[in-house]
Amino acid sequence: MADLADGESTEMQGSGAKPYVLKNTGGVYSCSCPAWRNQSIGIERRTCKHLKKLRGEAAELERIGSDPPEKVATEADGEDATPKVDMPLLLAESWKGDLDITGWWMSEKLDGVRAYWNGTTFLSRLGNEFFAPEWFTKGLPSTPLDGELWLDRKKFQRAVSIVRRRDRSEHWRELKYLVFDVPEMSAPFEERTAYLADQLGKASLEYVLAHRQEQCRGVDHLREELARVEKLGGEGLMLRQPGSKYAVGRSSTLLKVKQFLDGEARVIEHVAGAGRHKGRMGALVCELEDGKQFSIGTGFSDAQRGSPPASGAIVAFRYQELSEGGIPRFPAFAGVRIDAPVSISSEDLVMAAEKGKKATKKSTAAKSASAPPAAAKAAKSSESKPAAKKTAPTPEPKPAVAPPSTGGSTNPLRYFEFVDEKSNKFWEISRTGTEVKVRYGRIGTDGQNNVKTFADEAQALKHYTKLLEEKTGKGYQEKTQ
Repeated sequence: MADLADGESTEMQGSGAKPYVLKNTGGVYSCSCPAWRNQSIGIERRTCKHLKKLRGEAAELERIGSDPPEKVATEADGEDATPKVDMPLLLAESWKGDLDITGWWMSEKLDGVRAYWNGTTFLSRLGNEFFAPEWFTKGLPSTPLDGELWLDRKKFQRAVSIVRRRDRSEHWRELKYLVFDVPEMSAPFEERTAYLADQLGKASLEYVLAHRQEQCRGVDHLREELARVEKLGGEGLMLRQPGSKYAVGRSSTLLKVKQFLDGEARVIEHVAGAGRHKGRMGALVCELEDGKQFSIGTGFSDAQRGSPPASGAIVAFRYQELSEGGIPRFPAFAGVRIDAPVSISSEDLVMAAEKGKKATKKSTAAKSASAPPAAAKAAKSSESKPAAKKTAPTPEPKPAVAPPSTGGSTNPLRYFEFVDEKSNKFWEISRTGTEVKVRYGRIGTDGQNNVKTFADEAQALKHYTKLLEEKTGKGYQEKTQ
Protein backbone atom coordinates (compact mmCIF):
# COMPACT_ATOMS: atom_id res chain seq x y z
CA MET A 1 0.00 0.00 0.00
CA ALA A 2 1.00 3.64 -0.50
CA ASP A 3 2.30 5.68 2.41
CA LEU A 4 3.40 9.24 3.16
CA ALA A 5 6.90 10.22 4.20
CA ASP A 6 7.33 12.57 7.15
CA GLY A 7 6.18 16.04 6.02
CA GLU A 8 4.51 14.71 2.86
CA SER A 9 0.85 15.23 1.92
CA THR A 10 -1.52 13.99 -0.76
CA GLU A 11 -5.11 14.56 -1.88
CA MET A 12 -7.95 12.06 -2.07
CA GLN A 13 -11.35 12.67 -3.58
CA GLY A 14 -14.24 12.20 -1.16
CA SER A 15 -17.97 12.68 -1.58
CA GLY A 16 -17.66 16.44 -2.00
CA ALA A 17 -16.36 18.50 -4.88
CA LYS A 18 -13.16 19.48 -3.05
CA PRO A 19 -10.61 16.69 -2.37
CA TYR A 20 -9.44 15.96 1.17
CA VAL A 21 -5.81 16.57 2.18
CA LEU A 22 -3.98 13.72 3.95
CA LYS A 23 -0.73 14.55 5.79
CA ASN A 24 2.03 12.88 7.80
CA THR A 25 3.59 15.25 10.34
CA GLY A 26 6.16 13.53 12.50
CA GLY A 27 4.30 10.25 12.29
CA VAL A 28 0.95 11.82 13.16
CA TYR A 29 -1.39 11.27 10.22
CA SER A 30 -4.27 13.66 9.56
CA CYS A 31 -7.07 14.15 7.07
CA SER A 32 -9.10 17.28 6.37
CA CYS A 33 -12.36 15.30 6.25
CA PRO A 34 -15.02 16.01 8.94
CA ALA A 35 -14.84 12.41 10.21
CA TRP A 36 -11.18 12.89 11.20
CA ARG A 37 -11.52 16.47 12.47
CA ASN A 38 -14.55 15.88 14.70
CA GLN A 39 -13.12 13.01 16.78
CA SER A 40 -12.75 14.01 20.44
CA ILE A 41 -9.52 12.06 21.00
CA GLY A 42 -5.85 12.90 20.63
CA ILE A 43 -4.80 13.57 17.05
CA GLU A 44 -2.24 10.73 17.14
CA ARG A 45 -5.08 8.20 17.74
CA ARG A 46 -7.43 9.45 15.00
CA THR A 47 -8.00 7.72 11.69
CA CYS A 48 -10.64 7.68 8.95
CA LYS A 49 -11.64 5.70 5.88
CA HIS A 50 -9.40 7.83 3.66
CA LEU A 51 -6.27 7.08 5.71
CA LYS A 52 -7.22 3.40 5.82
CA LYS A 53 -7.69 3.42 2.06
CA LEU A 54 -4.29 5.07 1.54
CA ARG A 55 -2.20 3.07 4.03
CA GLY A 56 -4.27 -0.07 4.49
CA GLU A 57 -6.46 -0.92 7.46
CA ALA A 58 -3.86 -3.20 9.06
CA ALA A 59 -1.20 -0.45 8.98
CA GLU A 60 -3.61 2.07 10.50
CA LEU A 61 -4.66 -0.29 13.30
CA GLU A 62 -1.01 -0.97 14.08
CA ARG A 63 -0.28 2.77 14.12
CA ILE A 64 -3.10 3.80 16.47
CA GLY A 65 -3.29 0.54 18.42
CA SER A 66 -5.91 -2.12 17.82
CA ASP A 67 -7.45 -1.56 21.24
CA PRO A 68 -10.25 1.04 21.57
CA PRO A 69 -8.90 4.61 21.56
CA GLU A 70 -8.48 6.25 24.94
CA LYS A 71 -11.01 9.01 25.39
CA VAL A 72 -9.78 12.43 26.45
CA ALA A 73 -10.71 12.80 30.12
CA THR A 74 -13.14 15.51 31.16
CA GLU A 75 -14.59 16.33 34.56
CA ALA A 76 -17.94 14.96 33.39
CA ASP A 77 -16.37 11.52 32.98
CA GLY A 78 -15.88 11.13 36.74
CA GLU A 79 -13.00 9.53 38.62
CA ASP A 80 -12.66 6.61 36.23
CA ALA A 81 -11.74 8.95 33.35
CA THR A 82 -8.08 9.21 34.47
CA PRO A 83 -5.66 6.53 35.65
CA LYS A 84 -6.11 5.61 39.32
CA VAL A 85 -2.37 5.60 40.11
CA ASP A 86 -0.20 8.70 39.76
CA MET A 87 3.52 8.04 39.50
CA PRO A 88 5.51 8.62 42.74
CA LEU A 89 7.32 11.70 41.45
CA LEU A 90 8.85 14.75 43.11
CA LEU A 91 7.19 18.00 41.96
CA ALA A 92 8.69 21.50 42.14
CA GLU A 93 7.63 24.68 43.83
CA SER A 94 8.56 28.15 42.53
CA TRP A 95 11.54 30.17 43.73
CA LYS A 96 10.21 33.48 45.06
CA GLY A 97 13.60 35.16 45.46
CA ASP A 98 13.44 35.16 49.27
CA LEU A 99 15.64 32.11 49.84
CA ASP A 100 19.43 31.94 49.78
CA ILE A 101 20.18 29.34 47.10
CA THR A 102 23.98 29.43 47.41
CA GLY A 103 25.22 25.85 47.25
CA TRP A 104 22.02 24.47 45.72
CA TRP A 105 22.32 22.25 42.64
CA MET A 106 21.29 24.01 39.44
CA SER A 107 20.23 22.47 36.11
CA GLU A 108 18.36 23.54 33.00
CA LYS A 109 14.59 23.09 33.12
CA LEU A 110 13.85 20.75 30.24
CA ASP A 111 11.00 21.39 27.82
CA GLY A 112 10.26 17.71 27.29
CA VAL A 113 7.93 14.96 28.47
CA ARG A 114 8.32 13.79 32.09
CA ALA A 115 8.89 10.05 32.07
CA TYR A 116 9.17 7.59 34.98
CA TRP A 117 11.19 4.46 34.18
CA ASN A 118 9.77 1.71 36.41
CA GLY A 119 12.48 -0.80 35.50
CA THR A 120 10.72 -2.22 32.44
CA THR A 121 8.86 0.60 30.69
CA PHE A 122 8.32 4.38 30.56
CA LEU A 123 5.23 5.82 32.24
CA SER A 124 3.77 9.33 32.23
CA ARG A 125 2.95 11.25 35.40
CA LEU A 126 -0.60 9.91 35.05
CA GLY A 127 0.55 6.32 34.67
CA ASN A 128 0.09 5.95 30.91
CA GLU A 129 2.65 3.88 29.01
CA PHE A 130 5.04 5.42 26.47
CA PHE A 131 5.74 2.83 23.76
CA ALA A 132 9.51 3.14 23.40
CA PRO A 133 11.33 0.70 21.06
CA GLU A 134 13.46 -2.01 22.66
CA TRP A 135 16.65 -0.56 21.18
CA PHE A 136 15.89 2.74 22.97
CA THR A 137 15.54 1.14 26.43
CA LYS A 138 18.22 -1.53 25.98
CA GLY A 139 20.68 -1.45 28.88
CA LEU A 140 18.54 0.69 31.20
CA PRO A 141 18.82 -0.53 34.82
CA SER A 142 15.97 -2.22 36.65
CA THR A 143 16.17 0.61 39.19
CA PRO A 144 13.32 3.20 38.79
CA LEU A 145 14.51 6.48 37.27
CA ASP A 146 13.05 9.97 37.00
CA GLY A 147 13.78 12.06 33.90
CA GLU A 148 12.44 13.57 30.70
CA LEU A 149 12.16 12.40 27.11
CA TRP A 150 13.70 15.40 25.41
CA LEU A 151 14.44 16.40 21.83
CA ASP A 152 15.78 19.97 21.92
CA ARG A 153 14.92 23.47 23.06
CA LYS A 154 11.72 24.78 21.44
CA LYS A 155 10.93 21.26 20.18
CA PHE A 156 8.39 20.29 22.84
CA GLN A 157 5.51 19.63 20.44
CA ARG A 158 7.69 17.49 18.18
CA ALA A 159 8.79 15.45 21.20
CA VAL A 160 5.16 14.98 22.23
CA SER A 161 4.19 13.77 18.74
CA ILE A 162 6.90 11.09 18.89
CA VAL A 163 6.20 9.97 22.46
CA ARG A 164 2.46 9.62 21.78
CA ARG A 165 3.00 7.15 18.92
CA ARG A 166 2.13 3.53 19.64
CA ASP A 167 4.13 1.86 16.86
CA ARG A 168 7.59 2.04 18.56
CA SER A 169 8.86 3.87 15.48
CA GLU A 170 12.28 4.96 14.31
CA HIS A 171 11.34 8.55 15.23
CA TRP A 172 12.45 7.75 18.80
CA ARG A 173 16.04 8.08 17.54
CA GLU A 174 15.53 11.86 17.70
CA LEU A 175 14.97 11.70 21.47
CA LYS A 176 17.18 11.39 24.52
CA TYR A 177 16.16 10.27 28.00
CA LEU A 178 17.79 12.78 30.36
CA VAL A 179 17.75 11.37 33.89
CA PHE A 180 17.91 13.63 36.92
CA ASP A 181 17.09 11.41 39.90
CA VAL A 182 16.72 7.91 41.39
CA PRO A 183 13.37 7.95 43.23
CA GLU A 184 13.69 4.79 45.36
CA MET A 185 17.14 5.57 46.81
CA SER A 186 16.87 7.02 50.31
CA ALA A 187 20.35 8.58 50.14
CA PRO A 188 21.03 12.35 49.89
CA PHE A 189 20.81 13.97 46.45
CA GLU A 190 24.59 14.01 45.90
CA GLU A 191 24.86 10.25 46.48
CA ARG A 192 21.93 9.57 44.16
CA THR A 193 23.47 11.60 41.32
CA ALA A 194 26.84 9.89 41.82
CA TYR A 195 25.13 6.49 41.67
CA LEU A 196 23.25 7.58 38.54
CA ALA A 197 26.40 8.77 36.75
CA ASP A 198 28.19 5.52 37.68
CA GLN A 199 25.39 3.23 36.48
CA LEU A 200 24.79 5.05 33.20
CA GLY A 201 28.51 5.42 32.57
CA LYS A 202 29.07 1.68 32.89
CA ALA A 203 26.21 0.88 30.52
CA SER A 204 27.38 3.31 27.78
CA LEU A 205 23.79 3.93 26.66
CA GLU A 206 23.26 5.67 23.33
CA TYR A 207 19.97 7.37 24.14
CA VAL A 208 20.23 7.91 27.91
CA LEU A 209 22.23 10.60 29.70
CA ALA A 210 22.50 11.91 33.26
CA HIS A 211 21.25 15.50 33.32
CA ARG A 212 24.03 18.01 34.07
CA GLN A 213 24.03 19.55 37.57
CA GLU A 214 26.07 22.60 38.64
CA GLN A 215 26.41 24.06 42.12
CA CYS A 216 25.01 27.59 42.36
CA ARG A 217 27.39 30.26 43.69
CA GLY A 218 24.64 32.74 44.53
CA VAL A 219 21.88 34.91 43.05
CA ASP A 220 24.15 36.61 40.49
CA HIS A 221 25.33 33.22 39.23
CA LEU A 222 21.70 32.05 39.06
CA ARG A 223 20.58 35.06 37.01
CA GLU A 224 23.55 34.77 34.64
CA GLU A 225 22.74 31.12 34.00
CA LEU A 226 19.04 31.88 33.59
CA ALA A 227 19.81 34.57 31.01
CA ARG A 228 22.13 32.19 29.13
CA VAL A 229 19.56 29.38 29.03
CA GLU A 230 16.69 31.67 27.98
CA LYS A 231 18.84 33.21 25.24
CA LEU A 232 19.34 29.70 23.84
CA GLY A 233 15.57 29.14 23.89
CA GLY A 234 15.41 27.17 27.14
CA GLU A 235 12.55 27.26 29.63
CA GLY A 236 14.40 28.19 32.81
CA LEU A 237 16.27 26.51 35.66
CA MET A 238 15.68 23.94 38.39
CA LEU A 239 17.25 24.15 41.85
CA ARG A 240 17.75 21.17 44.16
CA GLN A 241 18.52 21.55 47.85
CA PRO A 242 21.87 19.95 48.79
CA GLY A 243 21.57 16.83 50.93
CA SER A 244 17.82 16.52 50.31
CA LYS A 245 15.94 13.22 50.04
CA TYR A 246 13.57 12.29 47.22
CA ALA A 247 10.06 13.22 48.42
CA VAL A 248 6.91 12.24 46.51
CA GLY A 249 4.65 15.21 45.75
CA ARG A 250 5.32 18.93 45.69
CA SER A 251 8.32 19.90 47.80
CA SER A 252 10.30 23.04 48.61
CA THR A 253 13.53 21.02 48.15
CA LEU A 254 13.00 21.36 44.38
CA LEU A 255 12.44 24.84 42.95
CA LYS A 256 11.80 26.09 39.42
CA VAL A 257 13.10 29.47 38.26
CA LYS A 258 11.56 31.11 35.20
CA GLN A 259 10.93 34.57 33.81
CA PHE A 260 7.42 33.60 32.80
CA LEU A 261 4.96 31.41 34.66
CA ASP A 262 3.30 28.36 33.17
CA GLY A 263 0.14 26.37 33.72
CA GLU A 264 -2.30 23.90 32.21
CA ALA A 265 -5.93 24.34 31.23
CA ARG A 266 -8.70 22.30 29.65
CA VAL A 267 -9.92 23.20 26.15
CA ILE A 268 -13.68 23.84 26.12
CA GLU A 269 -14.24 25.65 22.80
CA HIS A 270 -12.63 26.67 19.50
CA VAL A 271 -12.99 30.24 18.20
CA ALA A 272 -12.97 30.58 14.42
CA GLY A 273 -10.08 32.54 12.95
CA ALA A 274 -10.25 35.68 10.83
CA GLY A 275 -7.93 37.38 8.36
CA ARG A 276 -5.02 35.11 7.48
CA HIS A 277 -6.46 32.51 9.89
CA LYS A 278 -9.88 32.40 8.24
CA GLY A 279 -11.02 28.79 7.92
CA ARG A 280 -8.79 27.73 10.81
CA MET A 281 -8.83 28.01 14.58
CA GLY A 282 -8.27 31.56 15.80
CA ALA A 283 -8.18 30.97 19.54
CA LEU A 284 -8.89 28.38 22.22
CA VAL A 285 -11.33 29.04 25.03
CA CYS A 286 -9.89 27.24 28.05
CA GLU A 287 -10.86 26.55 31.63
CA LEU A 288 -8.62 26.46 34.69
CA GLU A 289 -9.04 23.97 37.50
CA ASP A 290 -10.96 26.57 39.52
CA GLY A 291 -13.49 27.03 36.67
CA LYS A 292 -12.23 30.40 35.41
CA GLN A 293 -12.25 30.71 31.63
CA PHE A 294 -9.93 32.63 29.29
CA SER A 295 -8.72 32.58 25.68
CA ILE A 296 -5.35 31.65 24.18
CA GLY A 297 -4.78 33.23 20.77
CA THR A 298 -1.01 33.16 20.26
CA GLY A 299 1.80 30.63 20.15
CA PHE A 300 0.19 28.36 17.54
CA SER A 301 1.76 27.27 14.27
CA ASP A 302 -0.37 27.24 11.12
CA ALA A 303 -0.48 23.44 11.33
CA GLN A 304 -1.75 23.59 14.92
CA ARG A 305 -4.43 26.08 13.91
CA GLY A 306 -5.48 23.68 11.14
CA SER A 307 -5.65 20.72 13.55
CA PRO A 308 -6.19 22.29 16.99
CA PRO A 309 -6.31 20.40 20.30
CA ALA A 310 -9.66 18.66 20.77
CA SER A 311 -12.23 19.83 23.30
CA GLY A 312 -11.35 18.26 26.64
CA ALA A 313 -7.61 18.15 25.88
CA ILE A 314 -5.16 19.59 28.41
CA VAL A 315 -2.92 22.31 26.99
CA ALA A 316 0.16 23.93 28.49
CA PHE A 317 0.56 27.71 28.26
CA ARG A 318 2.89 30.45 29.47
CA TYR A 319 1.70 33.71 30.93
CA GLN A 320 3.04 36.86 32.56
CA GLU A 321 0.82 37.18 35.63
CA LEU A 322 -2.71 36.69 36.93
CA SER A 323 -5.22 39.50 37.02
CA GLU A 324 -6.94 40.29 40.31
CA GLY A 325 -9.78 38.13 39.03
CA GLY A 326 -7.42 35.16 38.64
CA ILE A 327 -7.23 35.24 34.83
CA PRO A 328 -3.82 34.63 33.15
CA ARG A 329 -2.51 37.77 31.40
CA PHE A 330 -0.96 37.43 27.92
CA PRO A 331 -1.23 33.63 27.70
CA ALA A 332 0.65 31.90 24.87
CA PHE A 333 0.16 28.29 23.76
CA ALA A 334 3.06 25.95 24.56
CA GLY A 335 1.67 22.54 23.58
CA VAL A 336 -0.67 19.70 24.43
CA ARG A 337 0.12 18.02 27.74
CA ILE A 338 0.09 14.26 27.99
CA ASP A 339 2.07 13.90 31.22
CA ALA A 340 0.20 16.09 33.71
CA PRO A 341 -3.32 16.89 34.95
CA VAL A 342 -4.71 20.41 34.54
CA SER A 343 -3.22 22.71 37.17
CA ILE A 344 -1.57 25.96 38.05
CA SER A 345 0.38 25.30 41.23
CA SER A 346 -0.59 27.18 44.37
CA GLU A 347 2.85 28.81 44.39
CA ASP A 348 2.39 30.11 40.86
CA LEU A 349 -1.08 31.35 41.74
CA VAL A 350 0.24 33.36 44.69
CA MET A 351 3.15 34.80 42.71
CA ALA A 352 1.04 35.62 39.67
CA ALA A 353 -1.77 37.18 41.69
CA GLU A 354 0.67 39.39 43.63
CA LYS A 355 2.34 40.43 40.39
CA GLY A 356 -1.05 41.22 38.86
CA LYS A 357 -2.14 43.31 41.88
CA LYS A 358 1.09 45.33 41.82
CA ALA A 359 0.69 45.98 38.09
CA THR A 360 -2.93 47.08 38.56
CA LYS A 361 -2.09 49.39 41.48
CA LYS A 362 0.84 50.89 39.56
CA SER A 363 -1.34 51.52 36.52
CA THR A 364 -4.13 53.10 38.63
CA ALA A 365 -1.66 55.33 40.50
CA ALA A 366 -0.07 56.51 37.26
CA LYS A 367 -3.46 57.40 35.76
CA SER A 368 -4.55 59.25 38.91
CA ALA A 369 -1.26 61.19 39.10
CA SER A 370 -1.52 62.37 35.50
CA ALA A 371 -5.22 63.26 35.68
CA PRO A 372 -6.51 66.73 36.74
CA PRO A 373 -7.91 66.98 40.30
CA ALA A 374 -11.50 66.43 39.20
CA ALA A 375 -10.58 63.42 37.11
CA ALA A 376 -8.45 61.94 39.93
CA LYS A 377 -11.38 62.34 42.32
CA ALA A 378 -13.67 60.60 39.86
CA ALA A 379 -11.15 57.81 39.40
CA LYS A 380 -10.93 57.30 43.16
CA SER A 381 -14.69 57.17 43.59
CA SER A 382 -15.00 54.73 40.69
CA GLU A 383 -12.98 52.14 42.61
CA SER A 384 -15.93 51.55 44.93
CA LYS A 385 -18.61 51.74 42.24
CA PRO A 386 -19.43 49.25 39.50
CA ALA A 387 -18.08 50.26 36.13
CA ALA A 388 -20.58 51.98 33.88
CA LYS A 389 -21.56 50.06 30.77
CA LYS A 390 -19.60 51.36 27.81
CA THR A 391 -21.43 52.38 24.69
CA ALA A 392 -20.02 52.07 21.22
CA PRO A 393 -18.58 55.35 19.87
CA THR A 394 -20.57 57.09 17.18
CA PRO A 395 -18.80 56.56 13.86
CA GLU A 396 -17.43 59.62 12.12
CA PRO A 397 -19.57 60.79 9.21
CA LYS A 398 -17.92 60.14 5.88
CA PRO A 399 -17.00 63.22 3.86
CA ALA A 400 -19.13 63.99 0.87
CA VAL A 401 -16.77 62.87 -1.86
CA ALA A 402 -16.97 61.12 -5.16
CA PRO A 403 -17.99 57.42 -5.11
CA PRO A 404 -15.24 54.81 -5.07
CA SER A 405 -13.52 54.04 -8.31
CA THR A 406 -14.66 50.73 -9.76
CA GLY A 407 -11.94 50.29 -12.31
CA GLY A 408 -8.97 52.02 -10.70
CA SER A 409 -5.69 50.62 -9.37
CA THR A 410 -5.51 48.54 -6.20
CA ASN A 411 -3.16 47.71 -3.36
CA PRO A 412 -3.85 44.10 -2.30
CA LEU A 413 -4.61 43.07 1.26
CA ARG A 414 -1.61 43.15 3.61
CA TYR A 415 -1.76 41.58 7.08
CA PHE A 416 0.34 42.52 10.15
CA GLU A 417 0.64 41.35 13.76
CA PHE A 418 2.03 42.96 16.90
CA VAL A 419 2.71 40.42 19.65
CA ASP A 420 4.73 40.90 22.83
CA GLU A 421 4.22 40.37 26.56
CA LYS A 422 1.52 43.07 26.63
CA SER A 423 -0.04 43.02 23.14
CA ASN A 424 -1.66 40.45 20.91
CA LYS A 425 -3.07 42.47 17.98
CA PHE A 426 -3.54 42.23 14.23
CA TRP A 427 -3.99 44.94 11.59
CA GLU A 428 -4.70 44.63 7.87
CA ILE A 429 -5.14 47.14 5.06
CA SER A 430 -6.13 47.22 1.39
CA ARG A 431 -6.96 49.89 -1.19
CA THR A 432 -9.30 49.76 -4.17
CA GLY A 433 -9.36 52.97 -6.17
CA THR A 434 -10.36 55.77 -3.81
CA GLU A 435 -11.36 53.44 -0.96
CA VAL A 436 -9.03 52.33 1.87
CA LYS A 437 -10.18 49.46 4.09
CA VAL A 438 -8.65 48.69 7.50
CA ARG A 439 -9.49 45.88 9.93
CA TYR A 440 -7.90 45.59 13.37
CA GLY A 441 -8.30 43.99 16.81
CA ARG A 442 -7.10 41.15 19.02
CA ILE A 443 -5.75 38.07 17.23
CA GLY A 444 -8.40 35.38 17.13
CA THR A 445 -11.34 37.82 16.97
CA ASP A 446 -13.17 39.32 13.99
CA GLY A 447 -11.94 42.78 15.01
CA GLN A 448 -13.35 46.09 13.78
CA ASN A 449 -13.60 47.48 10.26
CA ASN A 450 -12.87 51.02 9.09
CA VAL A 451 -13.44 52.22 5.53
CA LYS A 452 -12.46 55.66 4.23
CA THR A 453 -13.24 57.10 0.80
CA PHE A 454 -11.24 59.94 -0.74
CA ALA A 455 -11.79 62.44 -3.52
CA ASP A 456 -9.23 60.80 -5.78
CA GLU A 457 -6.84 57.87 -5.92
CA ALA A 458 -3.79 59.99 -5.14
CA GLN A 459 -5.21 60.98 -1.75
CA ALA A 460 -6.27 57.40 -1.05
CA LEU A 461 -2.77 56.11 -1.89
CA LYS A 462 -1.19 58.79 0.30
CA HIS A 463 -3.40 57.76 3.24
CA TYR A 464 -2.69 54.07 2.59
CA THR A 465 1.08 54.69 2.60
CA LYS A 466 0.91 56.85 5.72
CA LEU A 467 -0.94 54.16 7.70
CA LEU A 468 1.56 51.51 6.61
CA GLU A 469 4.48 53.64 7.75
CA GLU A 470 2.81 54.33 11.10
CA LYS A 471 2.13 50.67 11.84
CA THR A 472 5.52 49.33 10.77
CA GLY A 473 7.13 52.15 12.75
CA LYS A 474 5.31 50.88 15.86
CA GLY A 475 6.69 47.38 15.36
CA TYR A 476 3.91 45.59 13.48
CA GLN A 477 5.32 42.62 11.55
CA GLU A 478 3.86 41.63 8.19
CA LYS A 479 2.71 38.02 7.85
CA THR A 480 2.34 36.12 4.58
CA GLN A 481 -1.26 35.28 3.77
